[in-house]
Amino acid sequence: MIKVLIADDHTIVRDGLKQIFKETADIIVTGEAANGAEVIEKIKKEKYDVVVLDIAMPGRGGIDVLKNIKQQKPTLPVLILSMYPEDQYAIRVLKAGAAGYVTKESASEQLISAVRQIYEGRKYVSPELAEKLADALDEKHQKTGHEALSDREFQVLQLIGSGMTVSEIAAELALSVKTISTNRTRILKKMGMKNNAELIGYTIRHKLVPEPE
Repeated sequence: MIKVLIADDHTIVRDGLKQIFKETADIIVTGEAANGAEVIEKIKKEKYDVVVLDIAMPGRGGIDVLKNIKQQKPTLPVLILSMYPEDQYAIRVLKAGAAGYVTKESASEQLISAVRQIYEGRKYVSPELAEKLADALDEKHQKTGHEALSDREFQVLQLIGSGMTVSEIAAELALSVKTISTNRTRILKKMGMKNNAELIGYTIRHKLVPEPE
């Protein structure tokens, strides 16, 4: 049996995932987590074969959690489950150590296939994403816009895009206001923008933040 830890801050999503895996003969959910801290705590105490991780949980960003998992358990495969289109996030998380990327709009069969594939030690990517990865590895590929940002800068950009102030972002990420301000300045410079309004408009156009419910 493939023992899976599912990590998502929405109970309804975790219940849905459990129902999907319940219909398989070889996958069993043996743990749940609602935030990054719970994920780290659980992988320290229990043995899992695969982690299915929502990239947009509250508190520590998903990429931070992913990197921490890989530090604690380098061989533990992590499948990222996200509401964001794969062309906006997948390459970044795969470079950070994820074994695969599946959007929440994907069919249940795709999710099951992804879990089995990364359990076997392989990567899981769609054909479209494989092509984008090849482009990203090409030295001639010019990074533009948010692609040029570091993981931390990208995280701050998303939070600015969601309407948070520098102080609120600092509190959310447990960092100093000065650090966040420095990140914001670098983001503006790298992206050739002047203010938060332009950054917010960019994140909306490129679907880097969830649409308002």
